[in-house]
Amino acid sequence: MNKPAKSFEDLFVWQKAHVLVLSVYRATKMYPKDELYGLVSQMRRASVSVPANIAEGFKKRTAAKKGRFLTIAHSSLEEVRYYLILSKELGYYDTEDMKRQAEEVSKLLTLYRNKIKNS
Repeated sequence: MNKPAKSFEDLFVWQKAHVLVLSVYRATKMYPKDELYGLVSQMRRASVSVPANIAEGFKKRTAAKKGRFLTIAHSSLEEVRYYLILSKELGYYDTEDMKRQAEEVSKLLTLYRNKIKNS
């Protein structure tokens, strides 16, 4: 049986989302300088939004309020997934590993959201 999380940092979904953010930051360091205020900025912002919204929703009292933040996190994750496709097609980075990370986070977010909804 899983112990209840004491903080958002205890959540496996948050941990995996945080690792994805670190991957995005490392990868985007190698992007062309002219993308700094374009794709790099957007991709970093969207990726940070995922664990940030998981964290923000953690202390919300109702399932509906928690779910709202998890929905925002999932929406930001979908935005990141598009940027990964674009990055690869522009030849900036081989994003396959980050795509796998994003898929895992997506599945975990769905599981966590369903657990909150059904509790």
